[in-house]
Amino acid sequence: MPPAPSPAPPWTAERTAALVLWLSLAVGTALRGWLALTDAGIYWPDEIYQSLEPAHRLVWGRGLVAWEFAQGARPWTLPGLVAAVWGPLRLLGVSRPDVYVPAVKLLFALAGVATAWATARLARALGAAALPAAAAGALWALAAPAIYFAPRGLSEPLSALPLTLGLAWAWPHGASRRARLLGAALLGLAVLLRLQDAVVCVGLLVALLGRGERRAAGEVLGVFALAALALGGLDWASWGHPFQSTVVYLRFNLLEGGGRAWGTSDASYYVRVLWRAMPAVTAVLAVGAALAVRRAPGLCALVAAFLALHSLVPHKELRFILPVLPVWAALAGLGMDSARAWVAARRPQLADFVVAPALVGAAISAAGFHHLTFGDLGAYETLKPEASAYQDFADVNRLLSAAGALPDLCGLKVEAVHMAWAGGYTYFHRDARLYSHLGPPRSAGTYNYVLSVPQVVPPGSVRARAGPYVLAQLFGGPCAPDAAFSWRLP
Repeated sequence: MPPAPSPAPPWTAERTAALVLWLSLAVGTALRGWLALTDAGIYWPDEIYQSLEPAHRLVWGRGLVAWEFAQGARPWTLPGLVAAVWGPLRLLGVSRPDVYVPAVKLLFALAGVATAWATARLARALGAAALPAAAAGALWALAAPAIYFAPRGLSEPLSALPLTLGLAWAWPHGASRRARLLGAALLGLAVLLRLQDAVVCVGLLVALLGRGERRAAGEVLGVFALAALALGGLDWASWGHPFQSTVVYLRFNLLEGGGRAWGTSDASYYVRVLWRAMPAVTAVLAVGAALAVRRAPGLCALVAAFLALHSLVPHKELRFILPVLPVWAALAGLGMDSARAWVAARRPQLADFVVAPALVGAAISAAGFHHLTFGDLGAYETLKPEASAYQDFADVNRLLSAAGALPDLCGLKVEAVHMAWAGGYTYFHRDARLYSHLGPPRSAGTYNYVLSVPQVVPPGSVRARAGPYVLAQLFGGPCAPDAAFSWRLP
């Protein structure tokens, strides 16, 4: 007689937590991946000219140069990472913008999903049970702004991964020496990507000293010193002076107030924008973090300090605080764990339902992620707050790619928009002159195509259309020489 089948293992809270986390990560991956493959728009010029365009110049030798990379106000960390992806693709013969741009955006998107996993890992390291920690990961996996920013070539969402994972290994009481040093190294990498993340490094040192862990603080400080030397060495190799990017950046923003040129906002900006961008998630973050203060006062104070310091800076953008939002979500997971323990002592059968508001809020945010407007994200608040945050200037970039494939093109002038809101050589990808709207007049003959609007191009000259813009041919070529052509982004 055959043996009786073994009974199925009981369904446990840990299995529920695994299902919640991996399902949210799967959905988050799908949404970020779809965005990386379909959205050719630009949220802000930095996602082109602080990452993709300098990387294109490094790999293919062509690229417009923003002032930061003319004066050495940025390290080459992020463009170097992009170039590390594009370099092998070039060796494999990949030279189409519709291939190499989505490829690197997909990697950024995967880093965003990994950040959600790191959020759950941090919540667990702080002492949360599996289910509240999974809910914390779901918050970041499915939050609409997290999905929106993940595929973009910006340092803030990318630095959130090493920052969150670094804290998961280096912050907890009783962390092993190996974990603490590895966590410190990741925090150093976060600073190499985003200088402002140094606030978190200082917070970790203060926390270790406050606990009386002087030896641990000394070891972590040593790792941070090595990261600083790496930054100084990178600047020395690329700009000729150690720490040039740090000095120029701080001088421009703190002493010269250069950031004000891009707009200023009051101290309530981040609270307002977070509520507009993800109201349900923000409510969960606020309540959860409040419940976590007793168990993690130091980390709560660090997140609050990061937000407060950014609130004092006149020029504000939602992306500036993205690095610590996953940490905030992890703290909310710890708060949910405290609430779950309180409910379990009174109504055990209801304890696991404590995470329901977080999961529902995250699902609502993900379901409406594609309805985000620039106003929701705190951008262009006085210019076009009701405009969709997606596919902005995507038609320009599609025409740039089309122009780059024209065999008779010898020069192109982008007349329709300011070049800062176009994709540069990242999308043009052609060994030909690319002019901004401030370039020579058409009569100069230094370019034979224009990216413009239909009303101002010669009859019968249109070769391609996208949205309100056209790609028009002025003459057959060749183009006149132009000794005054500049690679500088105006």
